Amino acid sequence: MIDTLAYNFLKSTTYYDNKSYGHYDEMSRDFFKYLKDEPEQDYYAALGSNQRVKVKKKFQKKAKKAYELCLKAIESGEQDVAYDKWKKVYGRPFPNRPATQADTATYSETSWRNTEQFIEDRFPLDIRSNIKIGGNYRHDEHMKRSLFEFFQKKSLLPRGIKLEFFVKEHDINGQYSLYWKVLNRGEIAKKKDMIRGEIFADLGSEINREDTSFRGGHIVECYAVQNGVVIAKDRFDVPIE
Repeated sequence: MIDTLAYNFLKSTTYYDNKSYGHYDEMSRDFFKYLKDEPEQDYYAALGSNQRVKVKKKFQKKAKKAYELCLKAIESGEQDVAYDKWKKVYGRPFPNRPATQADTATYSETSWRNTEQFIEDRFPLDIRSNIKIGGNYRHDEHMKRSLFEFFQKKSLLPRGIKLEFFVKEHDINGQYSLYWKVLNRGEIAKKKDMIRGEIFADLGSEINREDTSFRGGHIVECYAVQNGVVIAKDRFDVPIE
């Protein structure tokens, strides 16, 4: 399927006929745009054999998300955030920004610990199912509201409220184990030495409760593990003012 779609994309344009790796950013952007704009269909004709390759799941929505990440990465240029966006598209193996002399001096002066863990270091990945995180927030124990509805109106959460993340939906067949990761980002997280990022097992409720204590970009991820393999994952971005 991937071979066929990649071939169809390159056949649809002559722009990349003489382009090299230096244009990976534009090619990535345009490829995902091509995928998101593809009409839904049941199968594709495989390259060469014309054998019918069945479309097991719709890919347009995820391609749109990848396309938007590519746009943000390109817009960010050579900043650290650009490399973070590319890692979201291509995974952890995508390289970090090359370190400079200024970076080395800065890192030597910092006292925060990089405690972030990566699920790839614990389990192999074979993403073949879908899982979605839902979120609620509350100012007190009696009022619970949807984070999704909040972010439709505002872009930043206030500090001092309680958050609740949960598995909203999934299409996983059979039993699975759930793991969570909460990562704090930004200068305040570093100053407090609280970037967190450790991976921990769910206790059975499929709910993770947190507080909005300080400003910065915060990330909540969940991973569904079945037979020792990560088969589904999702991410929820939580910007706090």
